[in-house]
Amino acid sequence: MLAVLAIPACQALLLPLAADQPGEANQIQGHKNVRQNLHKMNAKINKEIAVHGLLLWSSMGFLMPLGILVIRLSIREENRARAKAFFFLHVILQVLSLLLATSGAILSIKTFENSFDNHHQRIGLILYVAIWVQALTGLLRPRRGTKRRSTWYFLHWILGTAVSLLGIINVYTGVIAFHNKTSRATWVWNILFTAQVSLIAFLYLFIDKWDYMRRQGVNSGNEPTTPSANNLTSSQMESRKELVLLPCSKQNALKNLFD
Repeated sequence: MLAVLAIPACQALLLPLAADQPGEANQIQGHKNVRQNLHKMNAKINKEIAVHGLLLWSSMGFLMPLGILVIRLSIREENRARAKAFFFLHVILQVLSLLLATSGAILSIKTFENSFDNHHQRIGLILYVAIWVQALTGLLRPRRGTKRRSTWYFLHWILGTAVSLLGIINVYTGVIAFHNKTSRATWVWNILFTAQVSLIAFLYLFIDKWDYMRRQGVNSGNEPTTPSANNLTSSQMESRKELVLLPCSKQNALKNLFD
């Protein structure tokens, strides 16, 4: 009799446990799905951050400084055809830089949380406005010889230089922001970018001094061309020694002969 009563009692105890098992399984599965979704989301965000950084590195960190380097070559180029080719190359590089920077800005607006609470986002906002202003000043270039040309040239030069320097600074702040966001090592990117910027800066300064260095070995025509003692032959040295012992009339005759 006790055994018969015990069976229903055990079944009554086991029924709630059996009823809870599907709920717990669903909960565990739900946690797994959340973790998988977070992992996929993080991987997607990291990829978009990397694409954003690559676009801005190529634009602000490479193409724009390279365009400044090319226009410096065109100013110092004496050949008119080559100077014109350098100018058009400058325009192409700056247009590509503008398009890549705009793509990076669109990606940032659509994907990231832009609260502008850090230096990278604030500098980026200033740059996005400044590069379009710089592009418009390039389109509104006055003709040579007009009164506005000097003012335009100064504004275009100072704005372009400022945008390029701010762009380089913002690449560094972007690398720092990427490290803070993902905890990944970024020292390799810092070294590569520093090497690239240093090379462009060296070429910029080298171009500035190239004409001066090239003129060092050229005689301007105003300097005396009398050969020094180191460049005289042995026969000329002996003849000059004999001039000291000869009368003035013979000295002048021999001097005219050898000089």
